[in-house]
Amino acid sequence: MGGSVKMVEETLKLAYGEDSKFIKDKRIAAVQALSGTGACRLFADFQKRFRPDSQIYIPVPTWANHHNIWRDAHVPQRTYHYYHPESKGLDFAALMDDVKNAPNGSFFLLHACAHNPTGVDPSEDQWREISYQIKVKGHFPFFDMAYQGFASGDPERDAKSIRIFLEDGHAIGIAQSYAKNMGLYGQRVGCLSVLCEDEKQAIAVKSQLQQLARPMYSNPPVHGALIVSTILGNPDLKSLWLKEVKVMADRIIGMRTALRENLEKLGSPLSWKHITEQIGMFCYSGMTPEQVDRLTKEYHIYMTRNGRISMAGVTTGNVGYLANAINEVTKSS
Repeated sequence: MGGSVKMVEETLKLAYGEDSKFIKDKRIAAVQALSGTGACRLFADFQKRFRPDSQIYIPVPTWANHHNIWRDAHVPQRTYHYYHPESKGLDFAALMDDVKNAPNGSFFLLHACAHNPTGVDPSEDQWREISYQIKVKGHFPFFDMAYQGFASGDPERDAKSIRIFLEDGHAIGIAQSYAKNMGLYGQRVGCLSVLCEDEKQAIAVKSQLQQLARPMYSNPPVHGALIVSTILGNPDLKSLWLKEVKVMADRIIGMRTALRENLEKLGSPLSWKHITEQIGMFCYSGMTPEQVDRLTKEYHIYMTRNGRISMAGVTTGNVGYLANAINEVTKSS
């Protein structure tokens, strides 16, 4: 029910650190999950069973499926401020107020890096303040890390938020996924881990996670897990993978620069600096649903109506056409 022990071992090193004392002390309860979605759902059910009176605070906006997951697990949801539409950046002051005003011991869903859909991440100093305030309030931080390595190109750097919380002595939960950083979307390979007080608690928590998995899907599939453990368990393959992840991330970062430069060359009166300030696969462009509709109808460019561009779909071949179309539909605003 807990899946591949080898895959879980290697996955924990990515999140908690190669030489993590928590791994050595066996303080982490972890199971293979059905990618990031399955890890979140397993945790939501765990939360409902063992903290039935708790609620989960989810950022505005967030990945749409987060709402479905906690709703179907019957966990009451609240929201906290995150995105600031005017600056197209982080609404840090409002976020901190929401953390302070939430009832003590609430659960907070945090995107570890490359926030989906906005591409807006807190700075290191902001993460430290968020961690401090969450500790003061006795909240439980749950990290969804769907894009490790895909934000900066360096999995270590992308786990910085988690490492800050670990330094501050939190108990935390983490959902990890290999859908993007290994291209294993169809294999559904992920991991759910919960950092516990000691080894004894970790054993108990793991057994409860397995009990939850049993009636839900019995056990996770083995094929994708073998791919992950083969790559991460072999130093040569692992270093090749790290190189390739960096190539992918750098390409996306390069496309951000190209899109912004193209828009500026066209003389767009709007500021597009948020394109290069945001990070990860998605760019929250700030376009209205009406402008997005025009892009689809007049230029055959498709994106979600909230203006979220998948930067992975932007190439050297289409970036000029995309910039021109965006410039046309945003001219009059």
